[in-house]
Amino acid sequence: MITLTADSATDLFLAANQAVRRDGMIVTPRGMATTEVLGAHLCLTNPRRRFVDAPPARILNPAFAVAETLWILSGSDGPWIFQYNRALTRYTDDGRLQGAYGPRMRKWRGRIDQLDGVRRLLTRDPDSRQAVIQLFDPERDTRGHRDVPCTLGYRFFLRAGRLHMHTSMRSQDLWLGFPYDIFAATVLQELLAGWLGAELGEYHHFVDSLHLYDQHLSPASELPGPNEGSPPPSMPPLAVAWERMPGLLAEVIAGRCPDEAGEPWTTFAALMASYGTWAHGDRDQARASAHDAPGDLGRALERWYDHLTASARPAATVGGA
Repeated sequence: MITLTADSATDLFLAANQAVRRDGMIVTPRGMATTEVLGAHLCLTNPRRRFVDAPPARILNPAFAVAETLWILSGSDGPWIFQYNRALTRYTDDGRLQGAYGPRMRKWRGRIDQLDGVRRLLTRDPDSRQAVIQLFDPERDTRGHRDVPCTLGYRFFLRAGRLHMHTSMRSQDLWLGFPYDIFAATVLQELLAGWLGAELGEYHHFVDSLHLYDQHLSPASELPGPNEGSPPPSMPPLAVAWERMPGLLAEVIAGRCPDEAGEPWTTFAALMASYGTWAHGDRDQARASAHDAPGDLGRALERWYDHLTASARPAATVGGA
């Protein structure tokens, strides 16, 4: 069991990589060798410092981080997400990711909006211990689909005017999955805090099996230690009225953003538009729009384009996370 606390997702990621490589044991589920720690509690004290950025060993695609977050929040399981990460198609059944979080959160069994339920519950009973979003569904997830949710559920606690979030995961690929999962979860946490008129509290990430696959051990060994280098940036405050959210999400997913939405929504829309341009082959225009995107995520997207170019990946497979 490991317990780690950091002020940024980057430092939490770096510390977790050190701990797994130091304390992990070799296991081979489905014949794939991994170094695993059973039981991990990772606490992020400043959820606005949500973007993991540890170049050159680990470079993330911020457009995919944004796209996946909006895909989940909008309740979608649509195939448009594959434009941002073609690797996801390996886990589809009948062209869909059967474990997609969005429909489970926003339309459980086609009828229950769990996110709205949590919002309403904490509005009328701020001290409630029942603010739960359930993602794992035994009826669906024991049918042998390629995609089974790693996340079991989210819980929220409103205490002393601050909204704290707990995430429970049965399994977590530290190298590929964690950086994107913590980004999406803390955006959800911050939005819910805004709807409740609360301050942003701590984010707690509980994992049963935290692991690194063998092919990631070497790059993980090249990572710096936590708290080395310049402090990771904090994103600007993120807010939108509950009633306004569906329309704003649709606009941002399309690469557009009303001027009044402000940062970071304008940045999210710019990244979505830039990556759409990249995926359609206009590399120069994509780079130019990434350069013009406000904030640190725009700089991160420029690094991702450099990474794709250096890797010389075929156009049909770019976008993998």
